[in-house]
Amino acid sequence: MRLVDSSLWIETLLGSPLAATAKREIAPVETCVVPTLVQHEVYKWLCRERSQAEAERVIALTMTCIVVPLDSAIALRAADIAPAHKLHTSDAIIYATALMTNAELLTCDVHFQGLAGVRYFKK
Repeated sequence: MRLVDSSLWIETLLGSPLAATAKREIAPVETCVVPTLVQHEVYKWLCRERSQAEAERVIALTMTCIVVPLDSAIALRAADIAPAHKLHTSDAIIYATALMTNAELLTCDVHFQGLAGVRYFKK
């Protein structure tokens, strides 16, 4: 399984040079893990940068993925991970979700570069 970080979703939406690679990695979406925090970040970005209509369309697409809500187990694992890897809370939650779902974390966020179970895509 793969967990696609907000940064890679956004690169896809931007149509950046990384978009084609990101689209290949995201497909098929039904096999991707999407933390509710990633939905939050992508929705917020789309509402700010594009439109609420596009945000709702993309969130509907993410709902076809394996959506993983933040629960106590993930929150506590993230609390342990954050200081150990010098991650901000949101990144620690995303990384903890990947670890707890045995999903490879796909990202272009440099904060994750070099962590176990992460495939980093350079912009």
